[in-house]
Amino acid sequence: MKKRVGNRVLMLLENACYPKDTRVRLEAHALIEAGCEVTLICPAEKGQPMREVRDGLRLLRFPQPGAGGGLLGYVWEYAYSMVAVFVLSIVVFFKRGFDVIHANNPPDLFVLIAVFYKLLGKRLIFDHHDLAPEMYYARFDGKGNRFVYRVLLFFEWLSCRVADHVIATNESYKALEQQRDGVPADRITVVRNGPELERFEGATPSAELRKKAGTIIGYLGVMGFQDGVDYLLRAIKHLIEDLGRTDVYCLLLGTGDAWDDLKALTSELDLDDYVWFSGYVTGEKLRSCLATADILAAPEPKNAYNDRSTMIKMMEYMAVEKPIVAFDLTEHRVSAEDAALYAQPNDTLDFARQIAVLMDDPALGRRMGSLGRRRVESCLAWSYQRRCLVEAYGKLDVPVRGLQPETPEKQKPAAIPAATE
Repeated sequence: MKKRVGNRVLMLLENACYPKDTRVRLEAHALIEAGCEVTLICPAEKGQPMREVRDGLRLLRFPQPGAGGGLLGYVWEYAYSMVAVFVLSIVVFFKRGFDVIHANNPPDLFVLIAVFYKLLGKRLIFDHHDLAPEMYYARFDGKGNRFVYRVLLFFEWLSCRVADHVIATNESYKALEQQRDGVPADRITVVRNGPELERFEGATPSAELRKKAGTIIGYLGVMGFQDGVDYLLRAIKHLIEDLGRTDVYCLLLGTGDAWDDLKALTSELDLDDYVWFSGYVTGEKLRSCLATADILAAPEPKNAYNDRSTMIKMMEYMAVEKPIVAFDLTEHRVSAEDAALYAQPNDTLDFARQIAVLMDDPALGRRMGSLGRRRVESCLAWSYQRRCLVEAYGKLDVPVRGLQPETPEKQKPAAIPAATE
């Protein structure tokens, strides 16, 4: 008979601050609603308290390390962060205790902390947000160091093998965890990224932004070097110069490591009059911006990382009932199906052409938006993914509420197919 596990959960997060990481915020509160006692260790933004209880979630923060470039910068960031997280985990261990470590990657180095606590009988759930080895090559445009790549492969393998259970964000990740890391299927649960439908409802378009142009194009999300915002800027350039569509304006909603480079590229392409960098936006301002947009863009280029990854922006775009233009990536098609037009991978001129198709056919855009909204409502919303998370904890015999949701059969999520290359 399996030993019953307690429901005190220690979540670890390094690459984002709370509550900016939407997935971690949703998972933490889903576990609290399921009866767990949850503590989260994460970096602090300027002005955030080091200790806080927020909506039932206990937060312990550490000062965010300074941004560094290159390999040495990352070594410093991760070394500092791992020491800070370990010290705070000891504080939690002696003050409140915990039964399960929920490690959110990247980085995969949390396994070094988890191994210590597993010797003390604690369980580990590895929440595999990103393929760190592939993300490393994507970030450096395929020019990364081979040794670093192999180190990242090792820590991914170690995290998956040490974990008592692995959470994958989609079927592509699950297949890789089975094939590359040797994890049995019964130790993996898919918990997709999914939007909170209520977060995107009741928005009023911005009258000020609406005056900017006849067609408003929007982008929401992180602006890292692997996220393809530079591809979107070049597509806008094609749209204006090669296709003669000058009545356009692009909203770039978010921030990231590539922010300064993207602003410089915008000026270099002579697009300053056509592009607005909003910075980090939330709440009513975010909803208003999305409601104003006519077309939403997912410009992630095709590579081994993006092709397998589920982008939360796709489901958020669908939640606001807007048509999408994206490059033709495996998981983009799994998520959006007919709610998007797909450009040839990494072809910015074709991306511009797909935008032009929607500019010329607003009725098509409305139909695509409606299809996307229905798909989110039927199977992709966070309310469905929450159940999968609770089930993953149930497989470890953690006492959680909600393993048998009393949802009418007609409201159960439709099956989400595995991606095919």
